[in-house]
Amino acid sequence: MDAARHEPVMVEEVLALLMPARRGLFVDCTSGLGGHTAALLSAGATRVIGLDRDGDALAIARERLAPFADRIELVHTDYRELSKVLDQRHIDAVDGILADLGVSSMQLEGEGRGFSFRRDEPLDMRMDRTQGPTAADLIAEADETDLANAIFQYGEERRSRRVARAIVHARRNARIETTGVLADIVRRAVPTRGYQRIDPATRTFQALRIWVNRELDGLDVFLGEAARRLLAGARFAVITFHSLEDRIVKHTFRALAAAGDAWRVLTRKPVVPGDEEIARNPRARSAKLRAIERLA
Repeated sequence: MDAARHEPVMVEEVLALLMPARRGLFVDCTSGLGGHTAALLSAGATRVIGLDRDGDALAIARERLAPFADRIELVHTDYRELSKVLDQRHIDAVDGILADLGVSSMQLEGEGRGFSFRRDEPLDMRMDRTQGPTAADLIAEADETDLANAIFQYGEERRSRRVARAIVHARRNARIETTGVLADIVRRAVPTRGYQRIDPATRTFQALRIWVNRELDGLDVFLGEAARRLLAGARFAVITFHSLEDRIVKHTFRALAAAGDAWRVLTRKPVVPGDEEIARNPRARSAKLRAIERLA
């Protein structure tokens, strides 16, 4: 995918909160294709460390960020390794941190990734294709109860037990290897009437993606660790794309602020994209941006 086609979400809002014009060292915990990273550097950040667990995305970002080569370091790692990355570089604190927890356009549109059911392709869904089981592995090995619980918890699918039962029944005949096969199984299991705003398979695919990539595992711990790596006056901004993540961010930030005078929540309500951005980039529709500032 051409990085120029990828449009990062709420760039102006992120820059307004993180204030990179103040200069200093910033961390983009989910550098992806480099859109937000480039914006931070262009707006005045002295240096940026960019993390991402998707090696394919980092390869594209490296090309996009070539004009900033002397001010950028890209690291192939999970954002939850932030403290380890900073410790290895003997960095105690930084001037700003960003984490965009969404799935990139490249992951959704890239062939062979298996994040979407728009094409029939291998059921992978791993953001880091060098590690861990694929979605096909999980649905082949998980028992029906665990499968139903994951679909309900991560996809908020009310008919999760019916979906899990249908998957288990189908896999007795053959391993479920592709997105198209899985989507058809889910659609048959979830009854619909009339017009549906979203495809019946959407929630199950979201659930499997979150499960495969452990997206919620340790998120609250990461948020706390990142907030503690801020210099006084520095800020941490997080963009989420579904209610499960946003809830964790909201409660963690509020707990930090309530624990003493060290932090202040900057976003009483989440910042959301404007109508113009949503019209230009429909994937921004569900984005929510929250931020916290370290006071001392």
